[in-house]
Amino acid sequence: MSENKKRPVRVWCDGCYDMVHFGHANSLRQAKALGDVLIVGIHSDEEIAKHKGPPVFTQEERYKMVKGIKWVDEVVKNVPYITTLETLDKYDCDFCVHGDDITLTADGVDSYHLVKAAGRYKEVERTRGVSTTDIVGRMLLLTREHFRRGEREYEVERRQSTSLGLDHTATVPFTACSQFLPTSRKIIQFSEGMEPQKGDVVVYVAGAFDLFHTGHLDFLKKAKEQGDFLIVGLHTDPTVNRYKGSNYPIMNLHERVLSVLACRYVNEVVIGAPYAVTEELMSHFKVSLVCHGSKTPISDDTDGSDPYELPKRKNIFKLLDSGNSTTTETIVERIIKHRRELNKKVLRSKRCNEGISKVNLVYSNAISMPH
Repeated sequence: MSENKKRPVRVWCDGCYDMVHFGHANSLRQAKALGDVLIVGIHSDEEIAKHKGPPVFTQEERYKMVKGIKWVDEVVKNVPYITTLETLDKYDCDFCVHGDDITLTADGVDSYHLVKAAGRYKEVERTRGVSTTDIVGRMLLLTREHFRRGEREYEVERRQSTSLGLDHTATVPFTACSQFLPTSRKIIQFSEGMEPQKGDVVVYVAGAFDLFHTGHLDFLKKAKEQGDFLIVGLHTDPTVNRYKGSNYPIMNLHERVLSVLACRYVNEVVIGAPYAVTEELMSHFKVSLVCHGSKTPISDDTDGSDPYELPKRKNIFKLLDSGNSTTTETIVERIIKHRRELNKKVLRSKRCNEGISKVNLVYSNAISMPH
């Protein structure tokens, strides 16, 4: 190896990665920035059940979702819950990266204590305002009385749900339970910042892409295969609520934007895309092909028209079968089916976080006292 060519820095991350969301993606983005190659280890269903309770997504679904995040280079299956030096050495990793929250085993042991003691551990900032527990809580709200807003669609109804461990200051339309604060900087961090090259076949798809899951991932992979540059239009919260009803969307527009931008198959996102595919939109983005999932129903526009009428007339519309039957609704059904166990899990998580906060407070007071 020449003196000028250094060995790539290999970074290790591991975790459950259940209900993969943009918070997980942001953590992996930050980890990748600390090195050159990012390897992600994923715990098995058995390991998670032992230490945290049963996961919502199966291990195969979780493997697929993490592989779909654009900053991930390699995925390792079935890794131990406690990160060891042997694991880092086995995959030739220089150090381990985790968020600035503490992860404990069923016995209350810090699962990173070994790599921390060896000086092979680094922390990144956890994305505030989102967690798997929070998202599960939002879905559990679907079992309660639904509310429709009509002209009051952006008025926020503050609701407290201490049984789910949700903060009463949450302020998202329809679900009223996200504390995520979007910024232009965060969107830029997730965006590729690239434009299609001359001669590229530009593919456009649109939808809610709510609670990003393997069904979305497989569809976007299929859509990307139809051309060179994939643009995803994300509908506004009121638009999604109009055609899906109830408390949908579960995640707000800004959260859905980041979730889609983190997908390795996506090149660009249209934030608040029009429900009907217009001439202006196709012309502006030089769209060559418009696609839609063959198993996803297409609701009429507010005037009763087909939102895909124009691309159909131009003969540039295509229905795609992703081969995956997973939908946001089927994920919600899983949550509702196991809500009793999940409620207990959320409460355990809340008590654990409260306990950790108390420990941190005691520690902070101790080191601030004069000796």
